[in-house]
Amino acid sequence: MSSAVERSALGTAPERTPGEDGQAAPYHVAHHTHRDVSGGWLRPAVFGAMDGLVSNLALMTGVAGGNVAPSTIVITGLAGLAAGAFSMAAGEYTSVASQRELVQAELDVERLELRRNPKDELRELAALYVARGVEPELAEEVARQMSRDPEMALEIHAREELGVDPTDLPSPLVAAGSSFLSFGVGALLPVLPYLFGATVVWPAVIVALIGLFLCGAAVARVTARSWWFSGLRQLVLGGAAAGVTFVLGALFGTAVG
Repeated sequence: MSSAVERSALGTAPERTPGEDGQAAPYHVAHHTHRDVSGGWLRPAVFGAMDGLVSNLALMTGVAGGNVAPSTIVITGLAGLAAGAFSMAAGEYTSVASQRELVQAELDVERLELRRNPKDELRELAALYVARGVEPELAEEVARQMSRDPEMALEIHAREELGVDPTDLPSPLVAAGSSFLSFGVGALLPVLPYLFGATVVWPAVIVALIGLFLCGAAVARVTARSWWFSGLRQLVLGGAAAGVTFVLGALFGTAVG
């Protein structure tokens, strides 16, 4: 009689073992999914929103510390929004595109080696499995079967040697778009109170700090941190930046005036 493992490998259901009550115990079936940890949108979106909030809030409070007109603060905030959003998008696009090009170049090197020295690459892959505890004979057989398809062999070597998945590389356009939109939204928050008639900086500070807390709490939804810790961390960091620039603006404004 074949074992449950063998039947599972053949595509048939594993045998249920009797439980304490004599009834057949249900076998375990894993049903779970993982979040996307390698996509190109989460990091630039989070970084863009936080950077938009902190940098524009700090910029506006620094200008406000110099006792300027509210219209000047609004223009400063809108200019900071536009400049920062385009700068973030350009930076993210260049960074991710350069990283992708580097990975593609290394994949070309690996692809060439697989074509020129297939036996050496086969032994290299088998050695990797042996280093992870697989018996040498089994490691050689696994490596041989995995290397039948050139693209599959390239993917495995890329995962094992480069630590990347050639079929799931981040997109420069996605990174740039996410960064642009999130920075714009974040940078707009401290400007909103002025657009609705505020004449002092404190409403902008309060709105921005609330936004920082909510952004931090939202990020905790996809991380292992608690929502309150992540939210408070962003609030404290953003508040500190705004406080420092306000003091500097007040000092420079007095000195210049």
